[in-house]
Amino acid sequence: MDPLQPLIDNLHSDGRPRVWSLVITVFGDSVQLRGGRVPAVRLNRLLGRVGIESGALRTSLSRLSRDGWVEGRKSGRTSSYALTPSGTTQFGPATARIYAAPRNGPVADWTFSTQEVAGALRVAGGWLSPSKVTTSGFQITGSLSKNSADDIWNALASDHVAALGKLADDLATLAGLDPDPIDAAAARTLLIHRWRRLVLRHPEVPAELTPADFAPHDIHRAVADAYARLTPMAEQWLDLAQGDMPAMPNATPALAKRFGQA
Repeated sequence: MDPLQPLIDNLHSDGRPRVWSLVITVFGDSVQLRGGRVPAVRLNRLLGRVGIESGALRTSLSRLSRDGWVEGRKSGRTSSYALTPSGTTQFGPATARIYAAPRNGPVADWTFSTQEVAGALRVAGGWLSPSKVTTSGFQITGSLSKNSADDIWNALASDHVAALGKLADDLATLAGLDPDPIDAAAARTLLIHRWRRLVLRHPEVPAELTPADFAPHDIHRAVADAYARLTPMAEQWLDLAQGDMPAMPNATPALAKRFGQA
């Protein structure tokens, strides 16, 4: 059996993959810290490993070019792509959130507010933030009881809980994976693609709000650990020159600082 099949099946179980979004994930995770430009042949091999056909990739690259996200370049028979200045500008805030370090311990103070707060959890009657925030609404700051934590989890939106469950399934698969370089690169892409979608759509759920029977208990740290395990072999594939596929430029030191690993 293909060791990546559970990850691939999980990707396709969400519906028809949004290939343009997968391409953006690849740029953020594997291209921007390695010179910012990727040969089309490498993109094709990487996404082909997770079941994306070359025609679907070409269509998505055309869409991204038309929408001002990427620009293509041709040198002889070789095509390559890079983010446009506009696309690069939009990456900064998202990248900081995606590769943020996990918390080192429980949240000391929570703030409940009657006014909406960016990044806060929506709960009955207001918003809950794992930090001290200031809004013009009524606020209460303090710790949470176990009953409160259970109530907050139970109040999460169904799509939020489903996204956490999908990520947990991928992490369980990755825990038993011993990949070669191309598989590691593909697995890391799928991990970050799912994590990126979760982080950018939903507020983070700190570990102390996660039910005892939900594994992994600290999902952010589990993502960071899986990323660290996959990265050495994934980077070997990006270093590889093979046939018409040239090696990528060396990664910048920022790679080692992702998820606070350095």
